[in-house]
Amino acid sequence: MPKIILTGDRPTGRLHLGHYVGSLRRRVELQNSGLYDKIFIMIADAQALTDNAENPEKIRQNIIEVALDYLSCGLDPSRSTIFIQSQIPELCELAFYYMNLVTVQRLQRNPTVKAEIQMRGFSDNDADQNRKGTPVGFFTYPISQASDITAFRGTTVPAGEDQEPMIEQTREIVRKFNAVYGETLVEPEILLPENSACMRLPGTDGKAKMSKSLGNCIYLSDSSKEVKKKVNSMFTDPGHLQITDPGKVEGNVVFTYLDAFSTPEHFAKFLPEYACLDEMKDHYRRGGLGDGTCKKFLYNIMEDILQPIREKRAEYEQNIPLVYEILRKGSEAARAEAARTLADVRKAMRRDYF
Repeated sequence: MPKIILTGDRPTGRLHLGHYVGSLRRRVELQNSGLYDKIFIMIADAQALTDNAENPEKIRQNIIEVALDYLSCGLDPSRSTIFIQSQIPELCELAFYYMNLVTVQRLQRNPTVKAEIQMRGFSDNDADQNRKGTPVGFFTYPISQASDITAFRGTTVPAGEDQEPMIEQTREIVRKFNAVYGETLVEPEILLPENSACMRLPGTDGKAKMSKSLGNCIYLSDSSKEVKKKVNSMFTDPGHLQITDPGKVEGNVVFTYLDAFSTPEHFAKFLPEYACLDEMKDHYRRGGLGDGTCKKFLYNIMEDILQPIREKRAEYEQNIPLVYEILRKGSEAARAEAARTLADVRKAMRRDYF
């Protein structure tokens, strides 16, 4: 069986470091590994409308921002198919069929859906006039996601651990469909980040998740000045008041980011007095290492990573028509693939009348 990757992002804003370490960096590595037969990268604009239906222009504008982030990070349209979800109408038909294989009760138990509903302030109580109800499209997006993955016969979905319940729901749909209609769909597996610190990068303020709505993100397109300001404002150990004070690295956002990004090469380049992060942590714990030194080191690492991305982004920003052409061609190729899967699904369901 071919090894096929399907992954993507909702275009609700520019991509940030959470996206980068959670899946984007890994996508580029997997693309360049030569281990996969096909790689599909989706800009999920239709899914983004499930909680932004009243602001479609926001989604439209952010499609190009996400595409620029993809290309500047190293996704190569000659090796990965980058496409726009709404340009593949076959996905809607697949989702419509899958809806009959999932109960309302099962969707209500999905922990990712519950967490996202709570985060967005949706309410299940019609009497609560201060909160919006949950849009049906948002409630059912695990089914939409299943159609996205199965349409391209995805075997592998690189994602953060918060997406595991979603992938499991896709597997359930695949098993149910194959049991009822015969072996047709492919069951996917999630590919988690190898570094545990990357599974859910906290925000700069120490909140559990980096989020656009919380304003605690470092964006891939941030300027050097913006990155420095955000790193310097990072949450550390509130008990580490003096340099001589023993400090805690657990829950210290600066050290969480160093866990996610630092390499021995960074120490050799920017902080040669330490051979590795463990040595630096030990010094911080026993006292004698200031937060300013730690933040300066992290800023240098961020610049080492983000500067090449900024430069490549600037090149693509000078040729936006080329970016749209990449998306058009990718969407055409993706639609042809989804059409083949839909034809197989219709045949299995005996919907191939003519």
